[in-house]
Amino acid sequence: MRTEISASPLVVFRTGFGLMMLLSIIRFWAYGWIDKLYLQPDFHFSYRYFEWVQPLGVYTYGLFAVAAVAACCITVGYRYRLAMVVFFLSFTYIELMDKTTYLNHYYFISSLSLLLCFIPIPAGWAAARGCKIDPLYGNVLRLFVAVVYFYAGLAKLNSDWLLQAQPLAIWLPAKYSIPLLGDLLQQRWVHYGFAWGGAAYDLAIPFLLYWRRTRTMAFALVVVFHVLTRVLFPIGMFPYIMIVSALIFFGPEMHDRILAVLSRIRLPSMPSITSISGRDTRWRHVAITILLLVHLLLPLRYLLYDQELFWTETGYRFSWRVMLMEKAGLATFTVRDAQSDRRAVVDNRQYLTAFQEKQMATQPDFVLQYAHFLAERYRAEGFLEPAVYVDSYVALNGRLSQRYVNPEVDLAAIDIDEPVERWLMPFNDTIYGF
Repeated sequence: MRTEISASPLVVFRTGFGLMMLLSIIRFWAYGWIDKLYLQPDFHFSYRYFEWVQPLGVYTYGLFAVAAVAACCITVGYRYRLAMVVFFLSFTYIELMDKTTYLNHYYFISSLSLLLCFIPIPAGWAAARGCKIDPLYGNVLRLFVAVVYFYAGLAKLNSDWLLQAQPLAIWLPAKYSIPLLGDLLQQRWVHYGFAWGGAAYDLAIPFLLYWRRTRTMAFALVVVFHVLTRVLFPIGMFPYIMIVSALIFFGPEMHDRILAVLSRIRLPSMPSITSISGRDTRWRHVAITILLLVHLLLPLRYLLYDQELFWTETGYRFSWRVMLMEKAGLATFTVRDAQSDRRAVVDNRQYLTAFQEKQMATQPDFVLQYAHFLAERYRAEGFLEPAVYVDSYVALNGRLSQRYVNPEVDLAAIDIDEPVERWLMPFNDTIYGF
């Protein structure tokens, strides 16, 4: 039987997670992105098997409001389990509405919120300070966060990142207007310093956070690293989410001090609980084990494919490959009617926003899904047997552009599950690494 420990690290983690989620939703709403990303587009790129998940029109605002209310409840611990389930369902639905908006930290939030549905955390702040809990749950959260960092570090061990400092050599010089740093970011050695330092940071930081002697120094590194990335790159709330998540590595003493401060905020009366480990059930542990296995194994699915990962992106998403690519592309679609020999060159802006078009031009599954959409659209406009062809070029990590899709292949005849090598052109280079 495990010795129970203070639940204060979990309470602080719950509070920080809820607060970050609430601020994220408020920020998303305030910038007008709900309308821009989900209401204005006529077509949305859906995830495989989740084609049924679509924006809800004006009710999409209600969906965000539900997620915000759930985040508030999570922050203070009010009906925590129900609030976490509601948040997971609403946020994940939002994430699945259009894969154009995919970001690693959206996936991190969905995965973490699902995990938290199975981790018992006491309500409130003052009432939770003396509560005891099985240490398993804190260890699970530490492992979950550590895997994100370590896998991101492994992904950086590739020849483009380490030997060419790509894509940093493209991105950093563009930040010339940043005070104090602008001139420095033009230097080639700085690009390599960021590349090698970033890889070393991601690989080492989980271990430095785990070890008590280096934990404080490691947390300072976490803050500096993520604040710097926030200054250099437009990656939203992710740096702050990771800073708050890293607090879970500290012992109960520090979290007790944080709760002492939070306890000064008056909340409705919360139940006083001394221990919640008695509520543990086998199904809870089974669910947590399954989620951790998925967390560990899903990022490795790219090993099942032989093609260049950065080119085909098969297995690229949901694998903690953070900021490793700069792909620029151009795709011109032509629809031909096999019966009448009618043809039309597609104006992509007629169906896609500028952001959607940019994403589509460099990602094979986007290209194929869009081609199927065009076939259906032109069939409705009188094309009897529409065939869809694309003339496309893509530049990857500073290389010259090369043809991306075989222009002789009718994409409308390609099933969504067929291997990409049937219609995607081969990559004329080799990228070595994990």
